Amino acid sequence: MNHCIAIASGKGGVGKSAITANLGAALSRLGRKVVLIDADIGLRSLDALLSLENNVVYDIIDLTSGDCELNNALLASEAYPGLYLLPAAQFRRAKALDPKQLRKILSLLRIFYDYILIDCPAGIERGLRNVLNAGVDDTILVTTPDDISLRSAERALQVIESKFLPRPRLIVNRLDADLVHSSEMMSARTVSEVVDLPLLGEIPEDQVFCRAMLRHSMLLSYQCEARSAFMRIAARLEGRTVPFPSYGQKAKTTRLQRFLSRRPKEVIPLDDH
Repeated sequence: MNHCIAIASGKGGVGKSAITANLGAALSRLGRKVVLIDADIGLRSLDALLSLENNVVYDIIDLTSGDCELNNALLASEAYPGLYLLPAAQFRRAKALDPKQLRKILSLLRIFYDYILIDCPAGIERGLRNVLNAGVDDTILVTTPDDISLRSAERALQVIESKFLPRPRLIVNRLDADLVHSSEMMSARTVSEVVDLPLLGEIPEDQVFCRAMLRHSMLLSYQCEARSAFMRIAARLEGRTVPFPSYGQKAKTTRLQRFLSRRPKEVIPLDDH
């Protein structure tokens, strides 16, 4: 059974595109056939994240305009068999993506793919509404555990609910276990309670994630905790019951573990005088 999921965020910079790419790769590792659609018209990024930027000839606007066939626009990932990309147009505007034409593309893709993941434009403007009007099945809302991102996420949630779609599931990105442990940062469960959305996954802050981005490489290629987080999220999308790691929650530790544990660096305000 195929599934079309829009991945949205209230604001930019929360890692939505990287999450879309790596979640698609994780699902392909589970044997699923996955197509990623970059719907962020004018600001495409998935092609770079998948190291396919030099392979782009046609894009989603060429496809909706009838300038190419579907098989001409789709790009196959060399590193992840079963993972494909429909890239965004880099020099067009959001209004160029007609929801009716996108709906036709989704109907065709449903025949061949188990999952269609759409990387939505950040924010609540026309780009997001075009995707939601195209007949997606579900949405995932991505946020980071800070007040500004949560405020934006709540506004995006209002837009999603106005389309009478099921309530989104939540992915909380860039969790710092030490900051959560010291009560300086909200835990993923707290974020879930604040926005009143079911938690799909929590992704820790991970230097490997940053290095992979800098190398235009997929996180799934490296063994790290963030990779494990994506594999857990993919398994939950498949309907499996996978426990949450609860980053930063206090647990019983030995005296040696407490002595060796890394404490958050103290933040000292600058003296303006």
